[in-house]
Amino acid sequence: MSELINNRKAKKNETSERQALLKEIIKELHDGKNVDDVKAKFEEAIEEVSVSEISQMEQSLMEEEGIPVEEVQRLCSVHTEVFKGSIEEIHESEALGQEPGHPVHTFVLENKEIDPLVNFRLSLHKDQFVREANEETVQKLIDDLTSLLEIGKHYERKENLLLPYLEKYGIHGPTQVMWGVDDRIRAAMKKARLELMDGEWTHEDMVSQLEWVIKEVSDMIFKEENILLPMALQHLTEDEWIEIEAESDELGYCFIEAPQAWKPKRERVQTERTLDEGIVRMETGTVSIKQLELIMNHLPIDLTFIDDQDIFRYFSHGKDRIFHRSTAQLGRTVQNCHPPQSVHIVNQILEDFKSGKKDSEDFWIPLKDKYVLIRYFAVRDEEGTYLGTLEFTQNIAPIQEIEGEKRLMS
Repeated sequence: MSELINNRKAKKNETSERQALLKEIIKELHDGKNVDDVKAKFEEAIEEVSVSEISQMEQSLMEEEGIPVEEVQRLCSVHTEVFKGSIEEIHESEALGQEPGHPVHTFVLENKEIDPLVNFRLSLHKDQFVREANEETVQKLIDDLTSLLEIGKHYERKENLLLPYLEKYGIHGPTQVMWGVDDRIRAAMKKARLELMDGEWTHEDMVSQLEWVIKEVSDMIFKEENILLPMALQHLTEDEWIEIEAESDELGYCFIEAPQAWKPKRERVQTERTLDEGIVRMETGTVSIKQLELIMNHLPIDLTFIDDQDIFRYFSHGKDRIFHRSTAQLGRTVQNCHPPQSVHIVNQILEDFKSGKKDSEDFWIPLKDKYVLIRYFAVRDEEGTYLGTLEFTQNIAPIQEIEGEKRLMS
């Protein structure tokens, strides 16, 4: 028994020492040290590193060392290059997604289509553009980037369905970092495509942008299949994967047909919602809970509510929601429901509401064929105590088209 205890202590000490060294290496990268020097130090000191250790290291960098999430995002690609080939679970990537219809299987299928799109097609057309930038090579790049923007569906399912569950298991740092990198990839693709279409580019800068996109998309495939998905398989229950699969169709898929239905090894535990037919008595009337939910879902607007602790508690579920919401996000802080680079705006709105400085805030943006009005309202009780924030979202494009008057029924 004493030998077993001693072995556990030795293993724990070894893990702690490796964690400390991992943090030291990343901090050296943070301070601007040469990547090759750090990689050599890493390979000399550590033969293998686990997925969980990388996850813990990223989280502790933000929580204990105070390195901002944006900086960890910048370093993410660098340390992925350092760790690549040294992750002990790397061989497990071949075993990922063996069950057709399982969300992991679907993510891997998409990655198999994304990989040749960036590393063969886009890379080939980029090389042609390097040799001769003419109308034909520019158009090929525009077409490639237009196709590649479909990757947004892959990233959105990851961000809105998978990452919220990981956060429920206390895994916050890696999820924030990955979402931030996803956003940078999407923004870079859109920027390069727009510049090519408008003719507002320089040859050297465009080549640099394209090479960055190719590298970052490739690295994200690696990070998903060797870090994120194995970690998710380790933590999530079968019922949680079923919930993810059930909501995936609404966000859609990229470069593959809708996957076949997943047939788990056991029957799904019955988790469907049942609405209590009790009565809700309000100041201005009485309705059943069923009627109240149907009323909320029939409004030609989207409603989202977070409580006074910034926890996402409710969303209406109309048939044409403008911004996707999932039940996986319920119970999550609102800050973790937004991309890292926009969290400061969220926090400012909440700070103004809680302090009483403001009672509302409005935004309006064009979105494809819609013109979206987004309104935020501080919810207060009779004494003025802040109870939460209500988000009100509406497509006002049809309203803007109204002219004259209408007094008769259609």
